[in-house]
Amino acid sequence: MTVLSKNVDIVRGDILFEEGSHKFIWLGWEEREEEGLVQVNQYLIENKGIGLILDPGGVHVFPRVVANVSRYVDLERIQHLFFSHQDPDVSSGVALWLSVTNAKVYISKWWMRFLPHYGIFDMNRIVPLEDKGGRINLPGGNYLEIIPAHFLHSVANFHVYDPISKILFTGDLGAAIFPKGQRYTFVEDFDGHLKLMEAFHRRYLASNSVIKKYLERISKLDIKMIAPQHGSIIYKKEHIGRFLNWLGGLRCGADIVDEFYR
Repeated sequence: MTVLSKNVDIVRGDILFEEGSHKFIWLGWEEREEEGLVQVNQYLIENKGIGLILDPGGVHVFPRVVANVSRYVDLERIQHLFFSHQDPDVSSGVALWLSVTNAKVYISKWWMRFLPHYGIFDMNRIVPLEDKGGRINLPGGNYLEIIPAHFLHSVANFHVYDPISKILFTGDLGAAIFPKGQRYTFVEDFDGHLKLMEAFHRRYLASNSVIKKYLERISKLDIKMIAPQHGSIIYKKEHIGRFLNWLGGLRCGADIVDEFYR
């Protein structure tokens, strides 16, 4: 069942979904908002005692994320580390995570040669993702679906859909930039939240044609919640529909490139 607490502890995080031995967990934020530092979300999926972390993050957030993960599952039970793309706020802590877990790293094949810049030279634990996506198998015949989201915004980019919780992890899609002191975990006022998302999406996403291809790909999914890497979690059915409709009509990137040369 979906579990949402309005009194969520923003530092420790909270469980978004729990059913039997399957959990989808938001891993909280830094207690202090630092000027100029992009706010990031990390998520833990626990299935039958085995853990997978979505976009574990950079060096700066590593201590907090490790502490919060350890509340739910021992680090030796973390078997999968998923990286939606190559940005440092997503993946610059990869060497630290490989040092404290025995997990495999899932990342696009196009970013393999960038990993040495994050201190990774042994590729034996790296699983290169093909452009079409695929699955990550979990215990008991369960799995996570890896969905192509290329050029949204990274040129080699993936999202993850959890068929049990029906939560779609969307990486940078759905990102919002909060004014200092005004962050919130869940979207309640969609119109107000849209104002915090618009500038990022217009500038960072490649084009509306790319968005439409992605929306076509996810159109048959039963989505109960959208969990982005930046910003707030979208959990109301009407807000999910409005967000996807808004994306479908968004002019961005190449569509508005003339504006940048006037």
